[in-house]
Amino acid sequence: MLQLLYIQNYAIIEQLTLGFSPQLNIITGETGAGKSILMGALSLILGGRADSSVLRNTDQKCYAEGIFSIDEKPEVIAFLRANELEFDKELVVRREIAASGKSRAFINDTPVTIQQLKELASMLVDLHQQFDTLELGNAGFQRMVLDAMANQLPLLQLYRLQFNQWQKAAEELEELRNQKAGFNKELDYNRFLYDELEEAALAENEMEELDKELQLLSNAEDIKNVLSRLHFDLKESETPIVSSLKQMANQLQQYQSFHAQLPGLSARLQSAQIELLDIANELSGVSDAITSDPQRLNWINDRLAIGYKLFKKHNVLTTAELLAIQNNLQQKMQAVLNIDEAIAEKESATAQLYQQALEIAQQLSTARHQQAPELEQQVNQLLAQIGMPNARLKAAITESPLQADGIDAIEFLFDANKSNRFEPVRKVASGGELSRLMLCIKSLVARSIDLPTMIFDEIDTGISGEASKQVGIIMKNLASQRQVIAITHQPQIAGKADRHFYVYKEPVGETVKTNIRILSQEERINAIAQMLGGEKPTAAALENAREMVIG
Repeated sequence: MLQLLYIQNYAIIEQLTLGFSPQLNIITGETGAGKSILMGALSLILGGRADSSVLRNTDQKCYAEGIFSIDEKPEVIAFLRANELEFDKELVVRREIAASGKSRAFINDTPVTIQQLKELASMLVDLHQQFDTLELGNAGFQRMVLDAMANQLPLLQLYRLQFNQWQKAAEELEELRNQKAGFNKELDYNRFLYDELEEAALAENEMEELDKELQLLSNAEDIKNVLSRLHFDLKESETPIVSSLKQMANQLQQYQSFHAQLPGLSARLQSAQIELLDIANELSGVSDAITSDPQRLNWINDRLAIGYKLFKKHNVLTTAELLAIQNNLQQKMQAVLNIDEAIAEKESATAQLYQQALEIAQQLSTARHQQAPELEQQVNQLLAQIGMPNARLKAAITESPLQADGIDAIEFLFDANKSNRFEPVRKVASGGELSRLMLCIKSLVARSIDLPTMIFDEIDTGISGEASKQVGIIMKNLASQRQVIAITHQPQIAGKADRHFYVYKEPVGETVKTNIRILSQEERINAIAQMLGGEKPTAAALENAREMVIG
């Protein structure tokens, strides 16, 4: 509910503060007094287009601020939480326009984007202006009307959850099929690469080990010569090093009792002699083990040639990387075998989800078909009540493929003159007809769902007398359940107000500014009498106005 509207420096409005009733608020005034300007300022806090040309004083910013009560608005609270905006029982929405044309939006003093402001505003205010036909001609709005009147919104929410699950499964199925197509395209090439690696049959670290063995075999003779010479020098020469060390140790041993360090030195000579003897024996064993094998050498070269060719082909440097590629290729080929099973399982799950969604969609469709005649009857009765006795609305429902809202394509058709030539509302209804039709429909929908604050800007153009009275009655009934704000020229509608605002121009020095005030009961009677009979109303007009106000 809009509790307070504050406007500053907008067009001919210098500064205004309006406090609204929670029920029916009527705004009247002379033509050109600034009623439409008031709506323009209000549209700013609803995310409307900002233009620096509206600034009354270009030295100051333009402000439009609305204070809303959000006690019973769970979707508003959910939006504020989702956007990490602080909130209390009251919500302050503000828009500022600088002389440069730059505008800023705030929700509870926190800067927000215009898109965020628009999204929130749609939950707070439903602004309907004459010739505003987009919503009424919108298939989504038409479907919502039927579902609301049939009390099917909870079932629609359940359906959408099911529909989204089916869509997700269908997307996953399509992805699997695309994967299979890609797999099949690559399968032959992957199999060729895998067979080539499998035929090579490389063992773990084989290339690295063969490379070492190649180095050994290529230098076998030189290595054996070095080993033999070392063995000879250590053990078999005329003065072998091992024998010389043994003699040195023996010579030192006979004197080791004469000095404290000699036993240690003697022991070290003995250890060196034993270690060198062991080395000499190992050198001999290693030399014997090394053989020159030309056949083995050729085989290793051939094997390495195969391996290095594969290294180059796959752009790797190690046997481990090559084996990892082989394993990956094997998994890809196995995936081709597994994907058919996965596709079959996903097809079954998708079909089941589709069937579940279809069953709920059929329930929705049945309820819509049942509700359509009742909607037509109620709307047509209201149209006759407000001065359109020959107008007819028809809710045409045709079957469509499964979509986000079910299996129904819904189109409101309209015949203004009992011609039985029904055409889509958006094509044939005039601005005034659309406005009154929207009022009738929204008054019916309001019985089923919690609509936001509803604002009607001169939707009563082109009607008078009894039709105006009936529009006033509809608005009054509508306002018993939610806040309604209406700008009107019709006294019959103004007489139904719970709070009556009067917009007027006021000369200030050499300028003119717009002002607005709440009328007392006597002021209301006089204002309505003027709407009925001119600036100087007759006694009859005053009496008529009194009856409209007091009843």
